[in-house]
Amino acid sequence: MRARPISPEHLVEELCDRLERAPRERRLRVAVDGAPAAEPERLADALVGPLRERGREAVRVSAWDFLRPASLRYEFGRDDPDVFYDDWLDVNGLLREVLGPLEPGGTGKVLPSLWDRVRDRATRARYVDVPAGGVVLVDGALLLGRGLPFDLTVHLALSPAALARRTGGDEAWTLPAYARYQREARPLRTADVVVKVDDPRHPALVAEGGGSDPWTY
Repeated sequence: MRARPISPEHLVEELCDRLERAPRERRLRVAVDGAPAAEPERLADALVGPLRERGREAVRVSAWDFLRPASLRYEFGRDDPDVFYDDWLDVNGLLREVLGPLEPGGTGKVLPSLWDRVRDRATRARYVDVPAGGVVLVDGALLLGRGLPFDLTVHLALSPAALARRTGGDEAWTLPAYARYQREARPLRTADVVVKVDDPRHPALVAEGGGSDPWTY
């Protein structure tokens, strides 16, 4: 797998270039996928301003606001990596409230958050209208391999050593889930864009990925 060094600023610019090539009448669903140690939310946040400057409204959604209630997440204990992998994310809620309405002919109304995982209750967020040409940026972990209909997928990759080093002790129990993710979802092959972020100050853009970019000419 070949990769080329790229600055964080140029990474944002190149991703915006790819999104700008999409038809203007389409609403776009973008996944910024990575373990918390990779800080996918930072990249997703960084894309908002430049996209708006290019005339595309950008809406932020975090998959962490679409977790299932604690009674379901912790049914088999609080530190089961397989339950974390399979059952924490409310896939149907994310599809129903965010991704589905952005399909061609959809309402374009998305719910930016569904469940407050700290207070363990509904967020009661209001729906947001995404105009034609708008982009919804969804950050989160373990997003690929679930059949979610994203238009562009970006995976922030960490080596096993870097992931272990940058994952807090309280979260070390999740590491087997990320190892399983690499085996089963194969994000290094299936994501449209793969960015190596072992050193977040010096990312590297993978030159050849397995995902397909429909806006590459």
